[in-house]
Amino acid sequence: MTTRTRANPDERTPPAPALLAMQLDDAAPVEVGPGCLRRKLPSTRGAKVWVVDMAPGSQWPHVDVHDTGEEVYVVSGELIEGEQRFGPGTYVSFPPGSAHQPRTETGVRLFGFNLVAESDR
Repeated sequence: MTTRTRANPDERTPPAPALLAMQLDDAAPVEVGPGCLRRKLPSTRGAKVWVVDMAPGSQWPHVDVHDTGEEVYVVSGELIEGEQRFGPGTYVSFPPGSAHQPRTETGVRLFGFNLVAESDR
């Protein structure tokens, strides 16, 4: 077993950052279009983390373009991208430079994140 000692006994280790835990529904929803709510979640620098809830029969109000890509996990319901349908438990990765306009017939809850472009920092 290796024991580490400090070079200076007066040197103090900085405290670890505080852990954050929250219920997703505690994040304030913002309506981005008819039947489409987005909740921004706290995250580390360089990433945007969010939850989107889309009501049955809704479509994202605009074409979503991602300079840095987008990662999505379907929590519940069904996500439709073009002609493809993705159910609960599906992970979808959109590459950098991609564009899409998701919709749903049944309603859907998505968890996802985007890396933040240098120009947005």
